[in-house]
Amino acid sequence: MSTRFHGLYASVVCPMRRDGTVDEEAFTSHLRDVLGCPGMHGLLVNGHAGENTLLTPEEMHRVVQLARAAAGRAPVVAGVAAEGSASAAALSRDAADAGADAIMVFAPFSWAMGVDPRVALRHHQAIHDATELPLFLFQGSVRSGGLHFPPALLRALVQLPRVVGIKEGSWDSAAYDLTREVVTAERPGVAVMASGDEHLLACFAAGSAGSLVSLAAVVPELIVALHRAVRAGDMTAARQLHERVQPLARAIYGAAPPGLATPRLKACLHLLGRIPEATCRAPLPELDAEERAVLRAAMTAAGVEGIMA
Repeated sequence: MSTRFHGLYASVVCPMRRDGTVDEEAFTSHLRDVLGCPGMHGLLVNGHAGENTLLTPEEMHRVVQLARAAAGRAPVVAGVAAEGSASAAALSRDAADAGADAIMVFAPFSWAMGVDPRVALRHHQAIHDATELPLFLFQGSVRSGGLHFPPALLRALVQLPRVVGIKEGSWDSAAYDLTREVVTAERPGVAVMASGDEHLLACFAAGSAGSLVSLAAVVPELIVALHRAVRAGDMTAARQLHERVQPLARAIYGAAPPGLATPRLKACLHLLGRIPEATCRAPLPELDAEERAVLRAAMTAAGVEGIMA
């Protein structure tokens, strides 16, 4: 079962109209653009880039329905983010009913202040038991407090029978390696998927079953090319692609504050003419002209075509 989910996934945004409502037509077009890139394996919807915590349950259900219709046979992984386990379980059932192929568990943001391992296990168990779908874990940044799982907790979480993969977002090469070591020793069939947009080259070179990243929603062709170059052992080409991608990744994810990654992603897609508006759900803002200019320059440096004036 787990090998079915290997490959590259775009963690897509959720386009919105100026009034903050979901633009279903623009969303479907966005999905088709991404999946139209040869080598893109699937979609991650209702992730952080998709403003999951700002959508209603009904909107998240509809997002999965639209993704299922647009994806064809490509896998659709639906993110689930809720503070309460009962709410998260209900969202999982909704996603399954809407046609998701797998669930990704995003840790509640309240865990950033610290979390008892029993709480984390109980929360994941509730989501695991809510459906028959395969499950992805999300390993948070080493700087995110309780959103980053220490080895002992990670060993326990991968014992959940339907866990098939981990979106490895440690944003630290040593921590990425440690996650791979722990998972390989505990359950080698679980896929470790790169999630650090700023260091994909390092993750791909260290070893990865694929990737689930939002940068693939903006420049899918570059992410596919980077992955293929590493797999082919062409490190010269891989480094060249990394040097093109890195300034854009840094502009989106590395600039303070990191909580503006989604507005930056939407601004990039709007500058490329791929979504009609760069609007986010409140309280997320739209970017000003100076911020958009930084992103435009980064995309120009990356050689991205079609940037609007």
